[in-house]
Amino acid sequence: MTGNTRTSLIGLVILAWLSAPVKATTEVRVGYIQWHPDPGPVLSNIIPEPADSGLRGAELAIADNNTTGRFLDQHFTLSTVLASTETEAVNAAATLRRDGIKLLVMNVPASTLQTIASQQSDDVLLFNAGAKDDSLRLQNCPPNLLHTQVSHAMLTDALAQWLNARRWKKLFLITGPTAEDKDWAQAFRRATRRFGLTLVADKPWTFNADLRRTASKELPLFTQASDYDAVVVADERGDFGEYVPFNTWLPRPVVGTQGLTPVSWHFSIENWGAAQLQSRLYDLAGRPMTEDDYAAWLAVRTVGEAMIRTRSAAPADVRRFVFSDKFELGGFKGRKLSFRAWNGQLRQPVPLVQPHALVAEAPIEGFLHPRTELDTLGYDKPESQCRINP
Repeated sequence: MTGNTRTSLIGLVILAWLSAPVKATTEVRVGYIQWHPDPGPVLSNIIPEPADSGLRGAELAIADNNTTGRFLDQHFTLSTVLASTETEAVNAAATLRRDGIKLLVMNVPASTLQTIASQQSDDVLLFNAGAKDDSLRLQNCPPNLLHTQVSHAMLTDALAQWLNARRWKKLFLITGPTAEDKDWAQAFRRATRRFGLTLVADKPWTFNADLRRTASKELPLFTQASDYDAVVVADERGDFGEYVPFNTWLPRPVVGTQGLTPVSWHFSIENWGAAQLQSRLYDLAGRPMTEDDYAAWLAVRTVGEAMIRTRSAAPADVRRFVFSDKFELGGFKGRKLSFRAWNGQLRQPVPLVQPHALVAEAPIEGFLHPRTELDTLGYDKPESQCRINP
């Protein structure tokens, strides 16, 4: 073959490559809205939640989706609104919808989420990545709302299973003054009935003293009782709960929102490939992954998984797929995760942790269920009035 012939052939190949139709990339747009009211001053030295908690998890999931999506001509983008008021958060949802974004990840309180859901049409799919309120899973459930954040009932059922397994059945419950504290405590009272535990004392925390100076005097007197196996604390903000361990009347362990705590995610989780997820979030944000990060990551990854399998990001197609038998989401917890058809809650194990280590993971062995042991955590189908996917 002469040099001129070889050059001509190469030119023909290049011309054919350049003239081949270019496959269009499918753009998948996801919105993320975050707003939390100011919790007010906290009477302890706890480390506050990072301001970008939740957002960084969503950003990491977008990157994960694009890692796979680039081989399938799919590209994911995130439109973010960090609202400073509830009105701003509600208006942001409407604005994103007008801009054509129909997949929204919400990290807002339950009341705000309900307002936004009531204003959205059926062609919008919402993911709750912030609110743990059981009411969102029990009644008046919007059919276009899915929950990747765990509920209070899931957390407290996990703790109650562990207490039952340890035979620590006589409990002293202390409930803080906030609405979140009361919701958590109410969920735990339900869990005690469900798993055969007894509250020998059930007391509200009514003091406003600075426990940094008075804990050793106040708490022993407050926790006096004839006998109990553990003290359960419901103090979501951390006003007093951090000072309960080692200051109780009887030398007993502390569990609940402080001490041994049920959570959806914790930096100490390393099994099942979780260490790799932890390190990638740390590289992105310069801090450990939080519960809100994990819930937002799950929401965006749900969209990515649906897009990969169905090649459609239409909210109706995503919703149909996640409720099908084909949907399974890997969540680095040792089990494939799936959504409950009756209320849209993502089934998932609940780790039980102390401040620096994983202690156990619920569901605890021995608590059985006819469908899946994951449904022993939270409200089961007969207990909920919701039927969003009959």
